Amino acid sequence: MNSIWLLIAAACAFVLAYRYYGAFIAAKVLMLNDANVTPSHRCNDGREYVPTNKWVLFGHHFAAIAGAGPLVGPVLASQYGWGPGFAWILLGSIFAGAVHDFIILFASVRHNGQGLATIARKEVGPITGFTTSIAILFIIVLAMAGLGIVVVFAMMKNPWGAFTLFMTIPIAIVIGLYMFKIAPGSIRSGSVVGFLLVLGAVFAGHWVMPGQAWGGLAPYFTLTREQVSIALPVYGFIAAVLPVWLLLAPRDYLSSYMKIGTVLALALGILIVQPTVNMPITTPFTAGGGPIIPGPVWPFVFITIACGAISGFHALISSGTTPKMIEMESQAMFIGYGSMLVEGFVAMMALISAVVMYPGDFFAINTLAPVYAKVQAIFPTVEIKQLEELVGIQVMHRPGGAVSLAVGMAHIFSSIGGMKSLMSYWYQFALMFEALFILTTIDAGTRVGRYILQDVLGTYVYPPLKETGWWPGIFFTGALVSLSWGYLLYTGNVSTIWPMFGVANQLLAVIALALGTTIILKLAKNKTYALITIAPLAFLSVTVISAGAMNIGNYLKLGTFNGNLMAALSIVLIVMVAIIILDSLRVWLRLFGTAKPEGMNTDTPVVCQFGETRPNIPS
Repeated sequence: MNSIWLLIAAACAFVLAYRYYGAFIAAKVLMLNDANVTPSHRCNDGREYVPTNKWVLFGHHFAAIAGAGPLVGPVLASQYGWGPGFAWILLGSIFAGAVHDFIILFASVRHNGQGLATIARKEVGPITGFTTSIAILFIIVLAMAGLGIVVVFAMMKNPWGAFTLFMTIPIAIVIGLYMFKIAPGSIRSGSVVGFLLVLGAVFAGHWVMPGQAWGGLAPYFTLTREQVSIALPVYGFIAAVLPVWLLLAPRDYLSSYMKIGTVLALALGILIVQPTVNMPITTPFTAGGGPIIPGPVWPFVFITIACGAISGFHALISSGTTPKMIEMESQAMFIGYGSMLVEGFVAMMALISAVVMYPGDFFAINTLAPVYAKVQAIFPTVEIKQLEELVGIQVMHRPGGAVSLAVGMAHIFSSIGGMKSLMSYWYQFALMFEALFILTTIDAGTRVGRYILQDVLGTYVYPPLKETGWWPGIFFTGALVSLSWGYLLYTGNVSTIWPMFGVANQLLAVIALALGTTIILKLAKNKTYALITIAPLAFLSVTVISAGAMNIGNYLKLGTFNGNLMAALSIVLIVMVAIIILDSLRVWLRLFGTAKPEGMNTDTPVVCQFGETRPNIPS
């Protein structure tokens, strides 16, 4: 089968979904209205609440939500063949993920940029509000560890990669100062210069390799796994406490050029090369017993491909940084629904890059040697040795998905006429592409975690911690979040963290969809509109809870402290989600009995900066 047909089918489906389904939700269900003043204007403080150009904000939002999930998840799920992953990415992103992101972003804008837990407390009740707060804290720590583990294995002992990632930080700070302070509004010039500097950092990284012009620097950028595991939470802490315009927003925005540009280049490469899909539509592992994912295609494909179809982590961004920066309410569709469809397209590109490899080569890269020995008779290697020679390093038995994706992308790019000799460059470029995806999610996620922890501790423990301008509270909560996920990252591995991340991430999506259902029932004149969230909610609830139960059994079998910790966290999360769904059902039954829309609880004064209160918009 030619991969071009998968590409065309996905592109057409996403364009039609945005044009018709997204527009229907915006106009008929949520009734977006630009007459409403957005939080970025109402509470503009130059720090958290900052009116931001829609293209810059799209770049930040997309960069923040598009982490490891749309890249690594589809690659790992290729264990089951190309069919299950293709179907879930297409249907999940259109009817579940994009709806989920759009509605939560809308709700947060109407609630003055407040977080998911605060909205749940106002719209459902105190039980759901408190339970959501605790659940999110658990989930965000697990999510950051899950995303970080991919960077660790991609960046360790890779001076080229470490140098490039380090350089993106000062570049982002300089561009942030230029666009927001030195020459406000200079989006075009700042974007061009920033993009060229980031691209230059990628290619300059080659000179840091041993034997090259700057080879003497290689030891300083050749980091061990432990060093990378420490550096990532340190970076997350810094990004979480600095003003959003100084590091986080410009870095994510500039990275988005690299991300979207590479995805478009990859799509063009597929159109030119038209590689054959070598992975079968399904493999013998759909019933279970696979070498990469321990369980059967259902429910595990739906938690393995998380961010590429639906991701609860997106709700934290949609109710975190983005609603505090959006200029007009109508932009919520472009940023919320549109960004998720672009991420679905990214996931499709990752899937294609994996399935055009020969199955034996794919499994040889993504499994350790003893594991691959058990499947070699079914899927023998074909050209793995030639690939290693072209890339210049050993790629076999490096699980996690990042390496196989980089090899697949490099193979496609290098197949374009005259580029065969550049495959080692394409391989490193692809690794940088993946790492930029992930790190922009880590910095935004850690910052959102700080918001949530400040809200929880400020509400239930010590009120000053809730103030966004109080530096002791900012440093304390930022450090606590970074240390928590940093510990799991330092002590865990892919096989223990990724399945837990998948379940936790999708459980958060269940919480967000339940809240979205409540909001639609409060706003819509036609109660049947709630089906747009109820349908994915019902499917995801059964699927993820089943996967969580299987994970608990696998963790307990390990007989280790970390295994028992993961099992306990899984149980706590499932119980909390069950409480939230039951409490939401109570509200739904009441709302179904009302004849007229009740409206959201957004008519009370809101607190902006320094305790100043201003009237909120009506719902």
